[in-house]
Amino acid sequence: MLDTLRRIIQEVNRAPDLPRALEVIVTRVKQAMAVDVCSVYLVDNEAEQYVMMATDGYHPSVVGQVRLEFGQGLVGEVVRREEPLNLDNASDHPSYIFSRQINEEIYHGFLGVPIIQHRMVLGVLVVRQRERRRFAEQEETFLFTLGAQLAGAISHAEASGEIDRLLRESAEARYALKGVSGTPGAAVGRAHVVYPQANLEAIPDRPVEDIDSEIANFHAAVAAVERDMRTISARMVDTLSTEEIALFDALILMLRSENLVEGTLAGIRAGNWAPGALRRNIDEHVAAFEKMDDPYLRERAGDVRDLGRRIIERLQSSHPVAYAYVPGTILVGEEVSASQLAEVPAGMLAGVVSARGSSASHVAILARALGIPAVMGFDDLPVGRLEGQELVVDGYQARLFVRPSAAVRNEFKRLQREEAELSNELQELAGEPAQTPDGLRIPLYANTGLLADITASLRCGAEGVGLYRTEVPFLVRDRFPGEEEQRRTYRQVLEAFAPAPVTVRTLDIGGDKMLPYFPVQEDNPFLGWRGIRISLDHPEIFLSQVRAILRANAGLDNLQLLLPMVSSVTEVDSALGLIQRAYHELCAESDEVRLPPVGVMIEVPSTVYQIPALAQRVDFFSVGTNDLTQYLMAVDRNNAQVAQLYDTLHPSVLRAIQQVVEAAHGAGKPVSVCGEMAGDPAAAILLLAMGVDSLSMSAASLLRVKWVIRSFSKQHMQQLLAEVGELEDGASVRALLHRGLEEAGLGGLIRAGR
Repeated sequence: MLDTLRRIIQEVNRAPDLPRALEVIVTRVKQAMAVDVCSVYLVDNEAEQYVMMATDGYHPSVVGQVRLEFGQGLVGEVVRREEPLNLDNASDHPSYIFSRQINEEIYHGFLGVPIIQHRMVLGVLVVRQRERRRFAEQEETFLFTLGAQLAGAISHAEASGEIDRLLRESAEARYALKGVSGTPGAAVGRAHVVYPQANLEAIPDRPVEDIDSEIANFHAAVAAVERDMRTISARMVDTLSTEEIALFDALILMLRSENLVEGTLAGIRAGNWAPGALRRNIDEHVAAFEKMDDPYLRERAGDVRDLGRRIIERLQSSHPVAYAYVPGTILVGEEVSASQLAEVPAGMLAGVVSARGSSASHVAILARALGIPAVMGFDDLPVGRLEGQELVVDGYQARLFVRPSAAVRNEFKRLQREEAELSNELQELAGEPAQTPDGLRIPLYANTGLLADITASLRCGAEGVGLYRTEVPFLVRDRFPGEEEQRRTYRQVLEAFAPAPVTVRTLDIGGDKMLPYFPVQEDNPFLGWRGIRISLDHPEIFLSQVRAILRANAGLDNLQLLLPMVSSVTEVDSALGLIQRAYHELCAESDEVRLPPVGVMIEVPSTVYQIPALAQRVDFFSVGTNDLTQYLMAVDRNNAQVAQLYDTLHPSVLRAIQQVVEAAHGAGKPVSVCGEMAGDPAAAILLLAMGVDSLSMSAASLLRVKWVIRSFSKQHMQQLLAEVGELEDGASVRALLHRGLEEAGLGGLIRAGR
């Protein structure tokens, strides 16, 4: 049964649409379990009904016609229980309801399992038997597994509008996909799908105008792959047997097959670009092989996929990377990268939607720096189907509307206008100090990584840079930047803010910030080779960067140096030794170089307990709440399955920060917070009450935080901190702070409960 289960799941995953996926399920399940009927009911929340949407065993005319009110019947019982219901005689159950439409009285055995996604019951998968039959546990788990798989297909159908059309024959979407908020805000625009190179599964459909040119590109790509295969075969002829060499001949024959070539050409002639047409054709071939009973033939599906990827690699070289972006572009991808975001011209990007990632992923941080709404962390975002679709990105409540109704579209355009009005009002605070009504003054700095951020940071009244992310210039290139190239970049930032301080963080790659030209393959990159660990293992990279930073500071002396991802005192000693080495090398060349203050990022829990020892070595501390939260709570913030557990207002995070502040101040060293928590107006209240010396955030958040600071006295903040100390979860903390903002007349900073 396990092999049958695997084949059914593969066929469901390859189904082009929901009706086909439902048809596969009911047909294959009926055969595999030897039952008389298999049906699928979907939950229609708008009509508050359970609707039979597929069946094998009942008359086809009942599809879409059999409807049960919420809570009714055995289907309603499965939904209520959220677990399987296994009955040898269904009519004996108190929830049983007779239905004349399907002649139910002749069926006795009943097994129903819920179809659940994100804690919501989407439907029920049911099998029926004429004779009395208590289904075995193995059969129950078989059906339950298929129900879980079907949940993904239903989620995909929601995004494409199929559910809505099937249930009520409406072309407008009246639902939202739920993700994780990356950047607050609202955006209305058109999707442009971006995808990794040579990733066949992520390639979207895309219309093409010059069909003849597209066909020529495809033929050229196929010919190039055939040449590659022949070259490989010739090179291996002396080391492989005749039988093994024959594999390459088989691949070439497969490559030349009429189905593979003509099927793709048919897709191109139908108006799809070559990569999209190829993906569809490869999917069909793979599905055909995977359904075969013969194990050897099933494995040929992998060969087909490999050929598809090889052709894609060649096709990509014939398609220029440049894209004619238009205003209102919403970037969509499986995992939108920093470089893809940076490629969009200023003024064209309206929003970002990434299937993977969270509010603390690097692309979300960049989006916030640019003031671009972003939603991340979707389990079942059908990226390939979204190209050109009208989208609404709700960064406040982490929702994505696909082909929104007029009412939804108008509501979010209204929110955009309100947001613009609030921004205009806040701009009046740019020249005012961040000072509480009772005189507590706190510097507000900007987080930045793009030169384009400088103007925005200065315009909002930033008093310096609390975190300059040096990895951004590395991420947007196809090679390591040279020392002089780096120096020019850093000099621009230091000059723009002089004499105000600029805190430059040394290279922090790894985790969710991978360089395409410096790949790091790890099973768990967030707990692996990243940050200062890479710098110490590659002193040539670190020394070149430190030299460039120190040279950029010549004659300005507004530099502070920050070390990321520190987990031990030994790492700090090693890094300080390299900094001293770079400094002495430069002193021999010029007398303008100064040794700047050096600080450590507190983002690994081990450093929370090493503050006294670290304080003997460094000049300041900067709390990176993004990683600190991730590591304290054991939550991969880029994993959509658990991203909702990531909460910077969790009591454990707050207590860790307070402990850092108390220990650092006890050693006479200042503490800043440069994580995204600093840019949260509600969280800023608690940070100031703890005694944090400065806050650093994206330019888009700075004036909002300043508004809060100028509206709350220090005493009021400390009172709220005391109340928060009695709470046990992050949701309660946030609710309390939001009430405080509302009572202070700052409700415009909160977008909830719309």
